[in-house]
Amino acid sequence: MNNNKEDFFWPSYVDLMTSLFVVMLVLFVLSYKLFRDKESELLVQVEQLNKIREIEAALKGLEGKYFRFDPVNKRHELKVQTKFDPNSWVIKESDKKDLYAAGLTLKKIIDDIKQDQGVKYLVIIEGMAARDPYDPAFHIRQRDYGYQLSYNRALALLNLWQSRNITFDEKRFEVIIAGSGFYGTGRYKNAREYDNKRFLIQVIPKIGKIERPAGSTTP
Repeated sequence: MNNNKEDFFWPSYVDLMTSLFVVMLVLFVLSYKLFRDKESELLVQVEQLNKIREIEAALKGLEGKYFRFDPVNKRHELKVQTKFDPNSWVIKESDKKDLYAAGLTLKKIIDDIKQDQGVKYLVIIEGMAARDPYDPAFHIRQRDYGYQLSYNRALALLNLWQSRNITFDEKRFEVIIAGSGFYGTGRYKNAREYDNKRFLIQVIPKIGKIERPAGSTTP
C-alpha cells in the first residue's frame, strides 16, 4: 500500500515542479522583455534630451549685439529698438540696417545647427505693441487691433529679411508669424511701456522619432 502511495506521489511531485519551472521561465522571459523595452525607451528619451541640450547650446551663439536671452520666459529678444510710429507697422529706414544684420546672425546660428533625422524647428517671429500709458482701458478697447498691429509688424520684419535674401530652409525650419498685441509675458511696464514695440524670436525643436545610433549601448 505504501509503495502505491509513493508511486503516485513522485510523478505528481515531478509534474508540479515541472509546471512551476515553466511558469518561472515564462515570467523570467516576460520580465526580461519588459526590462529591455523600458531600457530602449529610456535611452531614446536620453537621446532626445541630449539633442535639446545641443540645440540650446547652439542658440547661445545668438546672445550678443543683436539678441539677448530671457531666462525667465526661455526666449530671445531682438535688442534692436524699433521706432514704429503709433499704429504703424512700417519699418523705418534707420532701423533696417540693424534688423538686417540681426537676421543674418539668426540665419547663421540656426543653419549651423547639426542636421539630424527626425528633428525640425519652429522659428517664431513675434511682434509686440505698446499700450497707451495715459489711457488705462485702451488695451482692452483695442485688443483685437493690437493683435493685428503686432502681427503685421512681425510680418514686416520677415518680409524685410526675405527681400534681402535671408531665408530659412523649409525642409528644416517652419517660420511662424505671431503677434501678442498688448499682452504676453515679460512686457516692460510703466515708464518703459513704449519699449514694448519690439520683436521676440523663439527657435523650438520639434523632435520626432530619434533612432539610437547603430551599436550604441550607453546613453
